[in-house]
Amino acid sequence: MDKDNLQDITSRKDIEFLMWAFYKKALKDPTIGLFFTEIAQINLEDHIPHITDFWEQQLFYTGNYKKNVLLIHQNLHQKKVIEKIHFDTWLGVFTATVDSNFSGVKAELMKTRALSIATVIQLKAKQN
Repeated sequence: MDKDNLQDITSRKDIEFLMWAFYKKALKDPTIGLFFTEIAQINLEDHIPHITDFWEQQLFYTGNYKKNVLLIHQNLHQKKVIEKIHFDTWLGVFTATVDSNFSGVKAELMKTRALSIATVIQLKAKQN
């Protein structure tokens, strides 16, 4: 799709759409899929509202997300080491999903926050 025709992320509904699109790809990815399907064993029907809360907080400062994203990933890291290739793959799939569906200030902010969060989680994981 032509990036000029894409709109920016403007609502929770947009974020929820993106999360479904991302997880549809991520769960099938040979590098990171097992983190979702086998290690975390996420149920998307339960997970999507929480992760949508997280991104809504990041983009629109709603204050709805109450979990500790760092602790969640540290616990995952203890079950199976999350390596740089896993973060790089997650970020690549995430960025591609945003880019193929949205364009604008919030879309760019989402990608920037994703990079920042991945970087912090990688650094913290090494400390444990």
